[in-house]
Amino acid sequence: MPRVIAVCNQKGGVGKSTTAVNVGSYLALAGRKTLLIDLDPQGNATTACGIQRRELTNDIYEVLVNGLDPAQAIRKTPVERLELIPSSMNLAGAEPFLASVESRERVLQKICEPLKARYDFILFDCPPSLGLLTVNALVAADSTLIPVQCEYLALEGLNSLMRAVTLIKQNLNPSLKVGGIVLTMTDFRANLAKEVAGEVKRFFKDLVFDTAIPRNIRLAEAPSFGKPICLYDPQSTGALSYQLLTQEVIEKETVEAT
Repeated sequence: MPRVIAVCNQKGGVGKSTTAVNVGSYLALAGRKTLLIDLDPQGNATTACGIQRRELTNDIYEVLVNGLDPAQAIRKTPVERLELIPSSMNLAGAEPFLASVESRERVLQKICEPLKARYDFILFDCPPSLGLLTVNALVAADSTLIPVQCEYLALEGLNSLMRAVTLIKQNLNPSLKVGGIVLTMTDFRANLAKEVAGEVKRFFKDLVFDTAIPRNIRLAEAPSFGKPICLYDPQSTGALSYQLLTQEVIEKETVEAT
């Protein structure tokens, strides 16, 4: 059975799309056929995979709102075995539509069901909110992957997200699990980063991945070239960190699947 992972955090700027793209890329390089679904109207994951949004005709908006067969929206990426359903600015209009649909929290779940036979992993890059798109992703997912930046305001957002995950687990998706929390944009030379990382690990314990993602200029540059870090600079510290994180993800998800 494939594993479905929602990469989510309602706080923006925490490295969510960077994590979705690069974990997806290293899953593919590890031999797992992977589908990344960009659920963020900003479309950062789409751009980071080298797809020009202005040229799109079929995207996740057309799938969610107009009933397009999701197979018609799937695009190849520069990474072998990684495919993408892209996003466009039209997706900003999807939530009002979903609000009027019966079983509105399960639209994405129904769309993904026939795709599961084709992939080992399906990843959702969620928008920075707890709206209906994120709720749909959490209802369709087996687990969450939560990027958290090492700053105090990020801790407040993390607690809100954990409450939302608990509510969805209780009411809509009993099998949903917190797959893990990854510390992003870390610089442990700063005392604040050390303190926040310590607080996250003290409170969430084994839910925190061992691998932290450092601040890295090559990670920041890669999306502007339309490449995941594994293609842009595979020897950078950012690339090596995401490779190690992905191995942890594989190990955790394999245990959950058995």
